[in-house]
Amino acid sequence: MPELPEVETVRRGLALKISGRRILRAEFRRSDLRRPFPPALSARLDGALIGALSRRGKYILIELDADGLLLLHLGMSGRVTAGGGALPAAPHDHVMLTLDDGTVIRFNDPRRFGTLDYVKRGEEDRHPLLARLGPEPLERGFDGAYLAIKLAGKLTPIKAALLDQRIVAGLGNIYVCEALFRAQLSPRRLAASIGRGRAERLAAAIRSVLTEAIAAGGSSLRDYVQADGELGYFQHHWAVYGREGGPCPGCDCGVGVRRIVQSGRSTFFCSKRQR
Repeated sequence: MPELPEVETVRRGLALKISGRRILRAEFRRSDLRRPFPPALSARLDGALIGALSRRGKYILIELDADGLLLLHLGMSGRVTAGGGALPAAPHDHVMLTLDDGTVIRFNDPRRFGTLDYVKRGEEDRHPLLARLGPEPLERGFDGAYLAIKLAGKLTPIKAALLDQRIVAGLGNIYVCEALFRAQLSPRRLAASIGRGRAERLAAAIRSVLTEAIAAGGSSLRDYVQADGELGYFQHHWAVYGREGGPCPGCDCGVGVRRIVQSGRSTFFCSKRQR
Protein backbone atom coordinates (compact mmCIF):
# COMPACT_ATOMS: atom_id res chain seq x y z
CA MET A 1 0.00 0.00 0.00
CA PRO A 2 1.38 3.46 -0.83
CA GLU A 3 2.49 5.24 2.33
CA LEU A 4 2.81 8.92 3.18
CA PRO A 5 5.74 9.72 0.81
CA GLU A 6 4.04 8.07 -2.16
CA VAL A 7 0.69 9.76 -1.47
CA GLU A 8 2.37 13.15 -0.96
CA THR A 9 4.28 12.70 -4.22
CA VAL A 10 1.05 11.92 -6.08
CA ARG A 11 -0.65 14.92 -4.47
CA ARG A 12 2.10 17.28 -5.56
CA GLY A 13 2.17 15.89 -9.09
CA LEU A 14 -1.59 16.10 -9.47
CA ALA A 15 -1.70 19.64 -8.07
CA LEU A 16 0.67 20.87 -10.78
CA LYS A 17 -1.56 19.45 -13.52
CA ILE A 18 -5.14 19.85 -12.31
CA SER A 19 -5.47 22.76 -9.85
CA GLY A 20 -7.53 25.51 -11.46
CA ARG A 21 -8.92 23.20 -14.17
CA ARG A 22 -12.58 22.34 -14.67
CA ILE A 23 -13.94 18.82 -15.01
CA LEU A 24 -15.80 18.49 -18.30
CA ARG A 25 -16.80 14.86 -17.94
CA ALA A 26 -16.70 12.27 -15.15
CA GLU A 27 -16.85 8.64 -16.26
CA PHE A 28 -17.40 5.88 -13.71
CA ARG A 29 -16.84 2.42 -15.14
CA ARG A 30 -18.16 0.62 -12.06
CA SER A 31 -20.32 1.50 -9.06
CA ASP A 32 -17.78 0.93 -6.28
CA LEU A 33 -14.25 0.21 -5.15
CA ARG A 34 -13.73 -0.76 -1.51
CA ARG A 35 -16.87 1.24 -0.76
CA PRO A 36 -19.78 2.19 -3.03
CA PHE A 37 -19.37 5.55 -4.74
CA PRO A 38 -21.72 8.22 -3.33
CA PRO A 39 -25.02 8.56 -5.21
CA ALA A 40 -24.88 11.01 -8.13
CA LEU A 41 -21.12 11.54 -7.70
CA SER A 42 -20.68 11.77 -11.47
CA ALA A 43 -23.23 14.60 -11.61
CA ARG A 44 -21.47 16.42 -8.74
CA LEU A 45 -18.15 16.26 -10.58
CA ASP A 46 -19.36 17.27 -14.04
CA GLY A 47 -18.46 20.93 -14.47
CA ALA A 48 -16.76 21.24 -11.07
CA LEU A 49 -13.78 23.56 -10.71
CA ILE A 50 -10.75 21.95 -9.07
CA GLY A 51 -9.06 23.97 -6.34
CA ALA A 52 -6.19 23.10 -4.02
CA LEU A 53 -5.08 19.56 -3.18
CA SER A 54 -4.14 18.57 0.36
CA ARG A 55 -3.25 15.34 2.14
CA ARG A 56 -4.30 13.78 5.44
CA GLY A 57 -2.33 10.66 6.31
CA LYS A 58 -2.64 8.39 3.26
CA TYR A 59 -5.65 10.28 1.88
CA ILE A 60 -5.70 12.99 -0.79
CA LEU A 61 -8.31 15.75 -0.57
CA ILE A 62 -9.23 17.62 -3.76
CA GLU A 63 -11.20 20.87 -3.44
CA LEU A 64 -14.21 21.14 -5.76
CA ASP A 65 -15.86 24.54 -6.29
CA ALA A 66 -16.85 26.29 -3.05
CA ASP A 67 -18.20 23.58 -0.82
CA GLY A 68 -17.00 20.11 -1.80
CA LEU A 69 -14.00 17.83 -1.43
CA LEU A 70 -13.14 14.65 -3.27
CA LEU A 71 -11.58 12.15 -0.83
CA LEU A 72 -9.17 9.69 -2.45
CA HIS A 73 -7.32 6.67 -1.07
CA LEU A 74 -5.14 4.49 -3.30
CA GLY A 75 -5.69 1.25 -1.41
CA MET A 76 -3.33 -1.67 -2.01
CA SER A 77 -2.85 -1.36 -5.76
CA GLY A 78 -4.34 1.96 -6.85
CA ARG A 79 -2.65 4.60 -8.94
CA VAL A 80 -3.81 8.01 -10.10
CA THR A 81 -2.25 9.53 -13.19
CA ALA A 82 -2.92 12.71 -15.14
CA GLY A 83 -2.01 12.87 -18.82
CA GLY A 84 -3.26 13.27 -22.35
CA GLY A 85 -6.67 11.91 -23.24
CA ALA A 86 -5.82 10.13 -26.47
CA LEU A 87 -5.31 6.72 -24.88
CA PRO A 88 -8.37 4.48 -24.48
CA ALA A 89 -9.37 3.24 -21.06
CA ALA A 90 -7.01 0.55 -19.78
CA PRO A 91 -8.11 -2.49 -17.79
CA HIS A 92 -8.93 -1.41 -14.24
CA ASP A 93 -9.30 2.28 -15.16
CA HIS A 94 -12.39 2.55 -12.96
CA VAL A 95 -12.74 6.35 -12.89
CA MET A 96 -11.76 8.83 -15.62
CA LEU A 97 -12.10 12.61 -15.29
CA THR A 98 -11.64 14.67 -18.46
CA LEU A 99 -10.56 18.27 -17.78
CA ASP A 100 -11.04 21.43 -19.82
CA ASP A 101 -7.46 21.37 -21.16
CA GLY A 102 -7.71 17.77 -22.40
CA THR A 103 -5.98 16.22 -19.38
CA VAL A 104 -7.50 12.94 -18.23
CA ILE A 105 -7.21 11.83 -14.62
CA ARG A 106 -7.31 8.03 -14.40
CA PHE A 107 -7.89 6.08 -11.19
CA ASN A 108 -6.62 2.58 -11.90
CA ASP A 109 -7.04 -0.04 -9.17
CA PRO A 110 -6.70 -3.75 -10.05
CA ARG A 111 -7.53 -5.01 -6.55
CA ARG A 112 -10.26 -2.41 -5.95
CA PHE A 113 -9.23 -1.61 -2.36
CA GLY A 114 -9.11 2.12 -3.07
CA THR A 115 -11.68 4.69 -2.01
CA LEU A 116 -13.34 7.66 -3.68
CA ASP A 117 -15.82 9.71 -1.65
CA TYR A 118 -17.39 13.17 -1.56
CA VAL A 119 -17.17 15.33 1.57
CA LYS A 120 -18.60 18.75 2.31
CA ARG A 121 -15.95 21.38 2.96
CA GLY A 122 -15.42 21.87 6.67
CA GLU A 123 -16.68 18.40 7.56
CA GLU A 124 -13.61 16.41 6.55
CA ASP A 125 -12.33 16.08 10.12
CA ARG A 126 -15.59 14.32 10.99
CA HIS A 127 -15.44 11.87 8.11
CA PRO A 128 -15.21 8.30 9.51
CA LEU A 129 -12.00 7.63 7.57
CA LEU A 130 -10.25 10.76 8.89
CA ALA A 131 -11.77 11.47 12.29
CA ARG A 132 -9.42 9.31 14.37
CA LEU A 133 -6.15 9.94 12.56
CA GLY A 134 -3.17 11.02 14.62
CA PRO A 135 -0.94 14.01 13.82
CA GLU A 136 1.00 14.43 10.62
CA PRO A 137 4.63 13.40 11.28
CA LEU A 138 6.04 16.26 9.20
CA GLU A 139 4.03 18.99 10.87
CA ARG A 140 4.42 20.85 14.16
CA GLY A 141 3.15 18.92 17.14
CA PHE A 142 4.81 15.65 16.22
CA ASP A 143 7.97 15.33 18.29
CA GLY A 144 9.62 13.25 20.97
CA ALA A 145 7.47 14.69 23.73
CA TYR A 146 4.28 13.73 21.90
CA LEU A 147 5.54 10.23 21.07
CA ALA A 148 6.66 9.55 24.64
CA ILE A 149 3.20 10.44 25.94
CA LYS A 150 1.33 8.37 23.35
CA LEU A 151 3.54 5.31 23.78
CA ALA A 152 3.56 5.32 27.59
CA GLY A 153 1.93 2.19 28.97
CA LYS A 154 1.49 0.50 25.59
CA LEU A 155 2.44 -3.17 25.90
CA THR A 156 2.71 -3.74 22.16
CA PRO A 157 5.90 -3.80 20.07
CA ILE A 158 6.99 -0.37 18.92
CA LYS A 159 6.62 -1.51 15.29
CA ALA A 160 2.89 -2.20 15.82
CA ALA A 161 2.38 1.05 17.71
CA LEU A 162 3.85 3.14 14.89
CA LEU A 163 1.57 1.44 12.35
CA ASP A 164 -1.45 2.55 14.40
CA GLN A 165 -2.82 5.50 12.41
CA ARG A 166 -4.35 6.91 15.59
CA ILE A 167 -0.85 7.53 16.97
CA VAL A 168 0.72 8.95 13.83
CA ALA A 169 -0.88 9.32 10.40
CA GLY A 170 0.60 8.01 7.19
CA LEU A 171 3.26 5.57 8.33
CA GLY A 172 3.37 2.07 6.87
CA ASN A 173 5.59 -0.98 6.95
CA ILE A 174 8.44 0.34 4.80
CA TYR A 175 9.07 3.62 6.57
CA VAL A 176 8.56 2.24 10.07
CA CYS A 177 11.28 -0.34 9.39
CA GLU A 178 13.59 2.33 8.02
CA ALA A 179 12.92 4.80 10.84
CA LEU A 180 13.50 2.20 13.55
CA PHE A 181 16.84 1.32 11.94
CA ARG A 182 17.89 4.98 11.91
CA ALA A 183 16.81 5.40 15.52
CA GLN A 184 18.65 2.18 16.49
CA LEU A 185 15.52 0.75 18.12
CA SER A 186 14.48 -2.88 17.92
CA PRO A 187 11.06 -3.43 16.32
CA ARG A 188 10.40 -5.95 19.11
CA ARG A 189 10.96 -3.43 21.91
CA LEU A 190 7.78 -2.66 23.85
CA ALA A 191 6.34 0.74 23.03
CA ALA A 192 6.09 1.49 26.75
CA SER A 193 9.88 1.30 27.04
CA ILE A 194 10.41 4.20 24.63
CA GLY A 195 11.21 7.02 27.03
CA ARG A 196 11.74 10.67 26.14
CA GLY A 197 15.31 10.25 24.85
CA ARG A 198 14.50 7.32 22.57
CA ALA A 199 11.28 9.04 21.48
CA GLU A 200 13.27 12.10 20.40
CA ARG A 201 15.57 9.89 18.30
CA LEU A 202 12.61 8.10 16.82
CA ALA A 203 10.65 11.23 15.93
CA ALA A 204 13.73 12.69 14.23
CA ALA A 205 14.30 9.43 12.32
CA ILE A 206 10.69 9.34 11.14
CA ARG A 207 10.87 12.91 9.89
CA SER A 208 14.19 12.40 8.10
CA VAL A 209 13.26 9.18 6.31
CA LEU A 210 9.91 10.60 5.16
CA THR A 211 11.51 13.83 3.93
CA GLU A 212 14.15 11.94 1.95
CA ALA A 213 11.58 9.54 0.52
CA ILE A 214 9.37 12.40 -0.70
CA ALA A 215 12.39 14.04 -2.33
CA ALA A 216 13.04 10.76 -4.18
CA GLY A 217 9.45 10.48 -5.38
CA GLY A 218 8.56 7.69 -2.96
CA SER A 219 9.29 3.98 -3.29
CA SER A 220 7.98 2.04 -6.27
CA LEU A 221 6.80 -1.45 -5.37
CA ARG A 222 4.58 -3.33 -7.80
CA ASP A 223 1.80 -0.84 -8.63
CA TYR A 224 2.90 2.58 -7.36
CA VAL A 225 3.80 5.31 -9.86
CA GLN A 226 3.84 9.10 -9.60
CA ALA A 227 1.07 11.23 -11.12
CA ASP A 228 2.98 11.47 -14.42
CA GLY A 229 3.53 7.71 -14.58
CA GLU A 230 7.18 7.85 -13.49
CA LEU A 231 8.55 5.49 -10.85
CA GLY A 232 9.76 6.55 -7.42
CA TYR A 233 13.40 5.92 -6.50
CA PHE A 234 13.65 5.72 -2.72
CA GLN A 235 13.69 1.91 -2.83
CA HIS A 236 17.31 2.23 -3.94
CA HIS A 237 18.10 3.93 -0.61
CA TRP A 238 16.47 1.46 1.76
CA ALA A 239 18.82 0.47 4.56
CA VAL A 240 16.95 -2.65 5.71
CA TYR A 241 13.51 -3.04 4.15
CA GLY A 242 13.45 -5.98 1.72
CA ARG A 243 17.17 -6.61 2.25
CA GLU A 244 17.11 -9.84 4.27
CA GLY A 245 20.61 -11.33 4.46
CA GLY A 246 22.22 -8.22 3.03
CA PRO A 247 24.81 -6.19 4.94
CA CYS A 248 23.61 -3.67 7.49
CA PRO A 249 24.79 -0.19 6.48
CA GLY A 250 27.53 1.03 8.80
CA CYS A 251 27.35 -2.09 10.97
CA ASP A 252 29.88 -4.84 11.71
CA CYS A 253 27.38 -7.34 13.09
CA GLY A 254 28.46 -10.00 10.61
CA VAL A 255 24.90 -11.33 10.41
CA GLY A 256 23.25 -8.85 8.08
CA VAL A 257 19.67 -7.73 7.87
CA ARG A 258 17.21 -10.08 9.55
CA ARG A 259 13.56 -10.64 8.73
CA ILE A 260 10.85 -11.59 11.21
CA VAL A 261 7.06 -11.55 10.95
CA GLN A 262 5.06 -9.30 13.26
CA SER A 263 1.27 -9.20 13.07
CA GLY A 264 1.44 -10.89 9.68
CA ARG A 265 3.88 -8.35 8.21
CA SER A 266 7.55 -8.68 7.40
CA THR A 267 9.89 -6.67 9.60
CA PHE A 268 13.50 -6.04 8.57
CA PHE A 269 16.14 -4.96 11.09
CA CYS A 270 19.66 -5.38 12.45
CA SER A 271 19.69 -7.34 15.70
CA LYS A 272 22.97 -5.78 16.84
CA ARG A 273 22.46 -2.14 15.95
CA GLN A 274 18.79 -2.01 16.97
CA ARG A 275 18.25 -2.63 20.68
